Amino acid sequence: MGIDPARLDGPIVGIASTWTQTMPCNLNQRELAVRVAGGVAAAGGVPLEFNTIAVSDNQSQGTPGMRASLISREVIADSIELMAHAHDFDALVCLVGCDKTSPAALMALARLDRPGVVLYGGPMRAGRVRDRQVTIQDVWEAVGAEERGLLGRSDLDELERLACPGPGACAGNFTATTMAVALELLGIACLGDGLVPAVDGGRKADAAHRAGGLAVQLAHLGVTARRFLDRRALRNAMAGVVASGGSTNGVLHLLAVAREGKVALTLDELAEIAAATPVLAALSPAGPHSAEELERAGGTATLVRELIRGGHVDGSAPTVSGKSLADASVDALPPDGAVLFALEQPFKPTGALHVLHGNLAPDGSLVKLTGDRRSHRGPARVFESEEACAGAVRAGQVEPGAVLVVRYEGPAGGPGMREMLSVTSSVVGAGLGDSVALVTDGRFSGATRGLMVGHVSPEAARGGLLAVVADGDVIAIDVDAGSLTLEIDDGELARRLAAWSLPRLPYDEGVFGRYRALVGSASEGAVLTASPS
Repeated sequence: MGIDPARLDGPIVGIASTWTQTMPCNLNQRELAVRVAGGVAAAGGVPLEFNTIAVSDNQSQGTPGMRASLISREVIADSIELMAHAHDFDALVCLVGCDKTSPAALMALARLDRPGVVLYGGPMRAGRVRDRQVTIQDVWEAVGAEERGLLGRSDLDELERLACPGPGACAGNFTATTMAVALELLGIACLGDGLVPAVDGGRKADAAHRAGGLAVQLAHLGVTARRFLDRRALRNAMAGVVASGGSTNGVLHLLAVAREGKVALTLDELAEIAAATPVLAALSPAGPHSAEELERAGGTATLVRELIRGGHVDGSAPTVSGKSLADASVDALPPDGAVLFALEQPFKPTGALHVLHGNLAPDGSLVKLTGDRRSHRGPARVFESEEACAGAVRAGQVEPGAVLVVRYEGPAGGPGMREMLSVTSSVVGAGLGDSVALVTDGRFSGATRGLMVGHVSPEAARGGLLAVVADGDVIAIDVDAGSLTLEIDDGELARRLAAWSLPRLPYDEGVFGRYRALVGSASEGAVLTASPS
């Protein structure tokens, strides 16, 4: 293998790459892995690279392949854990990109509790169409518009060609960017390195070299991953998710990391942080700006400094650089008032993420508000799958005022808790975004807009009340009251539940079947358990 035996006294550092040629998000990771290895060697360590999988959320969106996305989180975490045990790495550097790779790396490090550094491969640059900045969100909504005859096919084709102009993860503040911000708030990534765009090869190479050297340093110091994945760090990360206007998936993943690291943290606690934290970044989908513009405006460092100043983040928390969060962000740029806002004049006074409870979701559900609508009451239109709902929207069979119910798409029911972006983008593209709501035990892309309630727990496949909703039943959503209610009397609900039995669901063999049997509730991160609730 070409390793000088004299060097084997130094720390052996595993470099876990999630490179794949199936998507642009992780395309730069082979080059970054080489740079990390150089950083490890320069610091006196022995670098050993290995690869694991990654699933593209966008390319599997609206297809049966989306079932693989959340399941891949567990497979990636398992593979990193297994390699670390098998080869007894003294430390790890995890290169991450598309949505599930970041939480998977954190979950593996939380289990192993070995020295570790995580480096996000970086966002892609936003595309431009006729002097308008565009991202993948625009493509999905344009698909919905084209299906209803509101946009020409040639316009859609042009948008598809130009919206994603190069390597890197999604340009908006969707799940990948949300988790990139969370990584730096946790302290397990160098502040400022993650959001450097993937195409900025020089600065990204420097970040990779730095990550390799830090992994060796952490190994010498004996500083392990759980120092950066404790309760304080996870709460800091949630504040960062909220302040950046991040995805509901951030909540799911932070809960999962907490479970793997044996940290007591609940959905309702994260909701309290969301309610108390202002949104300081005007990022897509709630605002006009991209991840690259956030980085140019000061990035996570400016965000962190503002949050510390307001008491929303504990600045004494450590980072892998050896500095506290406060010290690491002390020289950050001031907020520019366009992409990043000061505490005194935030982009929005409170976070967009809200937890709803009620008879439809006694264990909780999640909604991310990107508009002004905070309540809805209307008749249910029930669908047994994402495809059935998307088909009805595209065929013009959904009336304004309806509450679309998509069930058996939860962690166990799907299996895999598919994102509903094909549905939500079709709703928006059809001009129904302000008049229709959606309730599902599935989840949403960070690009989702509208009054869309996901993560309903317990899910339908585990006997949740969602399983017995009927067409025409009235559902009330009230974000300010924190409620999600099926307006049916208790006696009728009891009769329906007594008569209900689990229908035969697809994908019941192989990895999908094992996942269905072992996955826990979305309200606890949808992690695998020996005896799921």
